[in-house]
Amino acid sequence: MGRPTLAIRVPATTANLGPGFDCAALALTLYMEVEAEKADAWEVVYEGEEYAGLAGGEENLIVRTMQETARKCGAEAPPCRLAVHSDIPLGKGLGSSATAVAAGIEAADHLYGLGLSVEEKARIGSCIEGHADNVVAAIMGGAVFSHYMDGELETVHIPHPHVGAVILVPDRPLATEESRGLLPDTLRHADAVCGSAATGVMAAAIAVGDWKRAGRMMERDVFHEPYRTRLFPDFDQIRHFAKKAGAYGTAVSGAGPSVLVLTEPDSERSIAQRLAGEFPAYRPLAVKASSAGAATVTV
Repeated sequence: MGRPTLAIRVPATTANLGPGFDCAALALTLYMEVEAEKADAWEVVYEGEEYAGLAGGEENLIVRTMQETARKCGAEAPPCRLAVHSDIPLGKGLGSSATAVAAGIEAADHLYGLGLSVEEKARIGSCIEGHADNVVAAIMGGAVFSHYMDGELETVHIPHPHVGAVILVPDRPLATEESRGLLPDTLRHADAVCGSAATGVMAAAIAVGDWKRAGRMMERDVFHEPYRTRLFPDFDQIRHFAKKAGAYGTAVSGAGPSVLVLTEPDSERSIAQRLAGEFPAYRPLAVKASSAGAATVTV
């Protein structure tokens, strides 16, 4: 590849945070980096074996997003060659598809001179993804609470969340469709009221930086975790052990199969080491919340 025309970095994300189902998400300090240069035909080259099986031409999600973003803005999308490096585990509940969408929107905006605002990027990303949580966090960074319906997006953005995290990543990937298939069609009204209250208190706690309270509320989900955790080895034991180790709270990361453990800032490495010794079926990643969303970087 010659000298890149553009380089973009996009954070991983963890969605739901327990009761914030299809609403809440947090950007993390794991990143996908995409370098682009103009070319005669579309080509996508991934570094690393984990991403090697992804499409490398016009079927690629980053490419399709670039083309769709340009189309929505009435612009042409001349082809590029993209080189992609990612530290984000694929298919493990860390927003890898949303990261690709965010990268495609950011690339299209800069390469094709679209002049999109952050809000417009978030709306386009939500339309492409079909829901807002991960992709809005990938575009904006920080913590987000979003409502998306019929093309309309409302988001509350908390730009500088001060919190650490451990992501426990199992070997086996899990398709979002498989995980969603475990959810019931209906929920008792009383249960939904209780879950909504937990979401509201968690959101307010995050907004004011009360992560201890947010962690407690994170563990009171009724919308998806009771139906999904049967797929997770040792989930209840992880939650109990993490709390004893000083963690704020534990939840399924997105649709899974990774587990999110929120921690006090700068304690994530020590808690990760303790979790690694206790639960060898998982690979722990010590991270922090990322204030940076999708952005161009110097090459």
